[in-house]
Amino acid sequence: MNTAQLQSFCTAVRRDIINMTANAGSGHPGGSLSAVELVSAIFCTQMRVDPKNPRDPDRDRFVLSKGHAAPCYYGVLAELGFFDRAEFETFRQLHGILQGHPDMKKTPGVDASTGSLGQGVSIAVGMALAAKHMGKDTKVFTVLGDGECQEGQVWEAFMAANHYKLDNLTVVVDNNGLQIDGSNDEVMGLGDMAAKLRAFGFQTIEVSDGNDLEQVLSALGTPGQPGRPRAILAHTCKGRGVSFMEGQVGWHGKAPSEDQRRQALQELEG
Repeated sequence: MNTAQLQSFCTAVRRDIINMTANAGSGHPGGSLSAVELVSAIFCTQMRVDPKNPRDPDRDRFVLSKGHAAPCYYGVLAELGFFDRAEFETFRQLHGILQGHPDMKKTPGVDASTGSLGQGVSIAVGMALAAKHMGKDTKVFTVLGDGECQEGQVWEAFMAANHYKLDNLTVVVDNNGLQIDGSNDEVMGLGDMAAKLRAFGFQTIEVSDGNDLEQVLSALGTPGQPGRPRAILAHTCKGRGVSFMEGQVGWHGKAPSEDQRRQALQELEG
């Protein structure tokens, strides 16, 4: 998939996010939209996965640690053919396969059930460590929210990744600067995240615009360093692609109305 095709893929995922959350009348569009380029580029250019065999034991693994961004995850999986897009109609509905947070028992392509913030990166570390023990060449990717990095468990997992020399692990931080209660700086400032990641032993790549595909692809394509886990700190925009959602904390967990759905889709089509 070339860059132009991947850009079209990202636009389709953004449409999926708007439709899913509008259908349900609930969900988390803001942080889903900020992560689109990150998750799309990982799946489309980095991972060994087969939509026809989602439980292939030799597949690479992905953990969406910021599980509330499930609409982005589901959009990517559906566009790749893991399940039919008709399932979007049942997003966040009882007995549907697309729950409000990823459920590995219900959704093809989901490798870990997440949503309790801070825990996903620990799961990813366990997967990467297991692959090392089993002598497999499995790559493991996890996407965290920046607000999520206020959780102590995240840093325990980072220490373990360095201790066990998990060079098959890539941690991506979706750093959009906003969380449910306000800006990160207002709630609990994270300080110099790049310096902290380096201090915890990560090969750290900072991306000034994590919604720019060229920059994201360049970061993901940077050769790894033996014995060191890799971190990509991507500065993104919450609500990217929809003008009235961009940079607005109020769209963390609020669904668009029908009028807002139409406006958002018109903007994305344009």
